[in-house]
Amino acid sequence: MKKFLSFALALVMLFGACAALSSCGGNEDENVIVIGGVGPLTGTAASYGISVKQGATLAVEEINANGGINGMQIRFMFEDDKALEADALSAYNSLMDNGMQVTIGATTSGSNQAILAPVKEDGILLVTPSASSMTSIDAPNAFRICFNDNAQGQAAAKYIGDHMTDIKKVAIIYDTSSDYSKGLMTSFKAQAQADNKFEIVAETSFDSTAGSATFATQIANINSSGAELLFMPLYYSEAYAIISQASSTLQGIKYFGCDGFDGILGIDNVDTSLLENVNILTPFVADENSDFVKNYKAKYNSTPDQFAADAYDAIYAIKAAVEKANVKVTDKDFNAKIVAAMGEITLDGETGKMTWDLETGEPNKDPIVVTIQNGQYHILSE
Repeated sequence: MKKFLSFALALVMLFGACAALSSCGGNEDENVIVIGGVGPLTGTAASYGISVKQGATLAVEEINANGGINGMQIRFMFEDDKALEADALSAYNSLMDNGMQVTIGATTSGSNQAILAPVKEDGILLVTPSASSMTSIDAPNAFRICFNDNAQGQAAAKYIGDHMTDIKKVAIIYDTSSDYSKGLMTSFKAQAQADNKFEIVAETSFDSTAGSATFATQIANINSSGAELLFMPLYYSEAYAIISQASSTLQGIKYFGCDGFDGILGIDNVDTSLLENVNILTPFVADENSDFVKNYKAKYNSTPDQFAADAYDAIYAIKAAVEKANVKVTDKDFNAKIVAAMGEITLDGETGKMTWDLETGEPNKDPIVVTIQNGQYHILSE
């Protein structure tokens, strides 16, 4: 009898806990929609995850203050994955256990790839702000806000060939351990060879997981090649380390990066003089007249980067899809209807006016190129 009573008490406690979470593994409140996300809040890529969390949170607060989505208030949850695939999968499962119904996915490509199988199985809408590898949204219910790696690499090569016509010799340095870096490098080379407007005179690499922070060999190879521009499909931490170490050797060379450079101006004790005239292909530049930029600064005392803007747009894309489908979370086929609606919406977002290809999940929008001058981004072209 004691064992039975103990077991019964445990069941009561379990169901009580589930009720507090609007049911274990799900939310049964038609007036609440639960959106979750995963990203690095600690570790070397923390800048990305923090920006994504903050941008999404700002959007959620604005939407809730203005009546929510179809009368539903958003409950937003975000977990740290340290940009590690195993941690991302664990975080995703935890969010699902706590009632997640829609997700902004993972911040980095590897992590988003790691959660793709369960996302596909669960059938929930995924709109990742920043996972850019080609395969990271390879599911019928997965979409992205950012450009994919192929699109970025192609756009970078086209921009250099079309707008930096004095550049005839280009070197590349990339990270062999990063799908992001390898993807951009491959598409950049293919586009450069197709356009034939400049020559790739050096191709050098490193493995960021090997633990070495010295790039002397790579810098020497680039220097001896006579390159006038160095294409760097890298994340900001490695990019800054290379630029810093090359400052006395690669004098006069131009640097060109993609969206992984975003965050470089926020590095602790950054020497902005080393970044003067660095060019970056990006979908976003903080406009001081934008309400988003003003509100973000007021809330977080910092200027939003592309990752924050991507996440802000991701939440508003979800809102637009739910409104287009005209559904509540308790409606039959809620997930299928909002996934289908992604192919019908247009979002005039902070990272551009965009629509989505329902088959590929890719956004249709235009990039811009900025240069760093006096520690600030300045638009070169749109």
